[in-house]
Amino acid sequence: MSAIDFNGLDTAVHGPLRLGVLTTLQTQGATDFTSLKELLQATDGSLGMHLQKLEEIGYIQCHKAFVGRKPKSTYTISGAGRRALLKYIENLQAIVDLVRNAPPRKKTR
Repeated sequence: MSAIDFNGLDTAVHGPLRLGVLTTLQTQGATDFTSLKELLQATDGSLGMHLQKLEEIGYIQCHKAFVGRKPKSTYTISGAGRRALLKYIENLQAIVDLVRNAPPRKKTR
């Protein structure tokens, strides 16, 4: 069995909402708060907290503007965020490969 460093999984990427944000920004490009909220079916508070954390560690960038009189926050993935996401996916792929290629085990009592 190959060693997989489960402790090396990036916990900043690991959460479902954060993984969803990074995946969306990587695959769809710049996305505004409202679109992320709807796509990920998140509450304002929960999404805001995760976006703030991802921004603090440098995985995403926030661009604020006004559309008419309303503020609009649009997010993009940074180079560091892209690298972290790809590394995380590689680690997950190693786990998937290990499980799929494992020989069947006999049942024990």
